[in-house]
Amino acid sequence: MKDPRLDHDIEVRTQAMQSDVLLVAIAAVSLMQGMPWSPLLFPVVTMLKLFFSGTILGSPMVLTYIGSIMVSALTVAIAGIPAALYERSKGLKASNATSLGIWLAATLALVVVPLALLR
Repeated sequence: MKDPRLDHDIEVRTQAMQSDVLLVAIAAVSLMQGMPWSPLLFPVVTMLKLFFSGTILGSPMVLTYIGSIMVSALTVAIAGIPAALYERSKGLKASNATSLGIWLAATLALVVVPLALLR
């Protein structure tokens, strides 16, 4: 006889794996926004230069790294707003595959739209 707890465990693991894949995809896409070809990186590095000039963090390479991390993190945060609104409207307590898909789509939009506007 099959244990019903085993079926529940497999279902929980499958859902966790699906959400992990979506979260990794969100992080990977947001890192594209921090690459040197991103139109948002240069303004951020320019603003950081004003704050960090005269310190050890004022070197161009360090400023580029910090700016890249900041742009990527802001992309993840801003792209999460539509997913959070979806979760709030549905009354969800935790993220599901649909809300993570919305988050991924918003992240893709934030990465692709600035590049498309430059062309």
